[in-house]
Amino acid sequence: HVQLVESGGGSVQAGGSLRLTCAASGRTSEYYGMGWFRQVPGKEREGVAVFRGDGKTAYADSVKGRFIISKDNAKNVLYLQMNSLKPEDTAVYYCAAGNPSLYPNSWKTWSEYDVWGQGTQVTVS
Repeated sequence: HVQLVESGGGSVQAGGSLRLTCAASGRTSEYYGMGWFRQVPGKEREGVAVFRGDGKTAYADSVKGRFIISKDNAKNVLYLQMNSLKPEDTAVYYCAAGNPSLYPNSWKTWSEYDVWGQGTQVTVS
């Protein structure tokens, strides 16, 4: 069993920064895709930033240049550094692990992931 626990959410003013942390435990080696999604009420969960199976990163167009995904393999921790935050970044952010297919948009499709954290709220005003 893989478990993912997010932390680091909160409230921040527009232009500010936050860093989210996802602590992973269990057999994470089963999954080559790990990353961050977000969801607002009434909308589908969307991919924000992911480490893909080929080791490369992928970002949603809306966060490119502002968000940075990173990881500490020794600690089994995933991070999302969020800079220049905007009100439209307000959402519940989830950490996810899975084995998305190799189709170009699979990395940002929530149904391609098997394991989810409980989510952490980010509010930008």
